[in-house]
Amino acid sequence: MILLDRVTKTYGKSSVPSLDRVSIHVEPKEFVIVIGQSGAGKTTLLRLLTREERPTSGKIIIGGIDYDKLKDKDIPLLRRKIGVVFQDFKLLPNKNVFENVAFALEIVGISNREIKHTVPKVLEIVNLKGKEKRMPRELSGGERQRVAIARAIVRQPRILIADEPTGNLDPKHAWDVIKVLEKINRFGTTVLLTTHNEEIVNKLKRRVITVHGGKVVSDRANASYKD
Repeated sequence: MILLDRVTKTYGKSSVPSLDRVSIHVEPKEFVIVIGQSGAGKTTLLRLLTREERPTSGKIIIGGIDYDKLKDKDIPLLRRKIGVVFQDFKLLPNKNVFENVAFALEIVGISNREIKHTVPKVLEIVNLKGKEKRMPRELSGGERQRVAIARAIVRQPRILIADEPTGNLDPKHAWDVIKVLEKINRFGTTVLLTTHNEEIVNKLKRRVITVHGGKVVSDRANASYKD
C-alpha cells in the first residue's frame, strides 16, 4: 500500500537532508503511528506521500502508483486515494457540517443526489449524526476534527493520513478522534497517524515508526512511546 525505498529529500543547497535514505513498507489496512520530535522529518515524509514534494532520490509507490511515472495531470486522482487530516481542522467557517463534508464531493463533480445519500452515512461513522446544520463555531474542537475526518474519508480514500489530529484537543476529545480513526481502520482504510501524545501511543499499542534526524531509527510492532 505504501512503499518508500531509500528515499532522500534535500531542500535547496542544504547539505543536511530532511530525510535520509528512508525505507518504509506499510501493508493495506494497517494502522501505523509515526513519532519524532519537531524537525525530525515527519512533515517532509507526509508531503512526499501526498506529492506536495518530490524526493531528491529513492522510490515511492502508493496504492500501486509509482511516483516516478506519475504525471502532473494525474496528481488529483492520486489525492483522491489519500485522505489527509490536519491539526488545525481547515474547515470552511461559512459552511455548516453537512456543507463542509459535501464540498469534498462537489469539487470532483459528484451529483447532488449522490451527495445527499453519502454525506449522512459518513457523518454517522464519525458520530456526528444530528449535527448536520451546525456551524463550525458551534462545535467543540473534537467535533470539528471529526468533521475534518468525515471530509477526508467521504471520497473513500484507501489511505488516511492524520497529521497531529489531537494536538489541539483535550484528552476526552482526543480519544473521541482516535476511536473514530480506529473505526475507519476497521472498515479497511490504511491509517498513518503522526502524534506527540505519549498516552495515545502507549494505549494503542500499534506499529510505531520513530523518525529522528531524517532517519527511521525504530520500527516496532505493538510498541509504546519509550520502546
